[in-house]
Amino acid sequence: MAAIDCGTNSIRLLVADLPDPSAGPRAPLVDLTRRMEIVRLGQGVDRTGRLAPEAIERTRVALADYAAEIERLGAERVRMCATSASRDAENAGDFRAMVERTLGVAPEVVTGDEEARLSFTGAVRGLPADAEPPYLVVDIGGGSTEFVVGTRSGVQAAISMDIGCVRMTERHLHGDPPGLDEIAAAQADIAVAVDRALAAVPGREVATLVGLAGSVTTVVAIAQGLTEYDPERIHHARVSYDRVADVTADLLAKTREQRLAIPVMHPGRADVIGAGALVLRVIMERAGLPSVVASEHDILDGIAWSLA
Repeated sequence: MAAIDCGTNSIRLLVADLPDPSAGPRAPLVDLTRRMEIVRLGQGVDRTGRLAPEAIERTRVALADYAAEIERLGAERVRMCATSASRDAENAGDFRAMVERTLGVAPEVVTGDEEARLSFTGAVRGLPADAEPPYLVVDIGGGSTEFVVGTRSGVQAAISMDIGCVRMTERHLHGDPPGLDEIAAAQADIAVAVDRALAAVPGREVATLVGLAGSVTTVVAIAQGLTEYDPERIHHARVSYDRVADVTADLLAKTREQRLAIPVMHPGRADVIGAGALVLRVIMERAGLPSVVASEHDILDGIAWSLA
């Protein structure tokens, strides 16, 4: 199975086999390849309401490479889900036509609710025994953040809010580093959305917070003091609110050049990681959750499982 997740900031590929039935119901997929490219599809979409031609072209280049990999590995089923940026854009038809020409299948522009459910499915399967239910799974993307509450049996409630790391950076964090007034404005904007989400799902009645996507995994890697990005050390690592708050403050105080010098920092994430960390910190603060469990398994895994 081949799963592609095209978000506001990145496009990712997972090609995997189903686990052997004898491995049990909680066994993970058998990865053949996982890849990620920063294409910034949502560049300027919050301001213009349209996908920029150069952003569509960057995505096409990455997608063509993925299509060749899918063919090489012989995937029998392919599903591509496109999320916040292509959901919001006036010219989403241009994007859809490009994908069909390049990949040979149409992208599914999933709703925020479906995005949340796919993320939850990918994240919860394989959680360690000490991660107690119910869970609040948060997927901090480029354009939106999904909030999902449930147990290993499934989703109980879900909501998507427009507070992704790219959107918040473009809307508020213009300085290098951003000024205190910019950070305060971003924090206030995020807090309103988070409070609404936590009331809707409800997210203040959970035992475990599970954080997904690059903003979370990068913050956790920094909090662990890793000298290189190591998915195995990040996956299911638990980090306290105090460490998240410290890392967030440090990232927001740094220039882009200083953030680029952090060993675990992907170059394409350096300009938006401050906003992503701030979203995570505000969620933990408003929900009263003392720690977050990071997961390297997310919507990509959920998309793949949907093909099983």
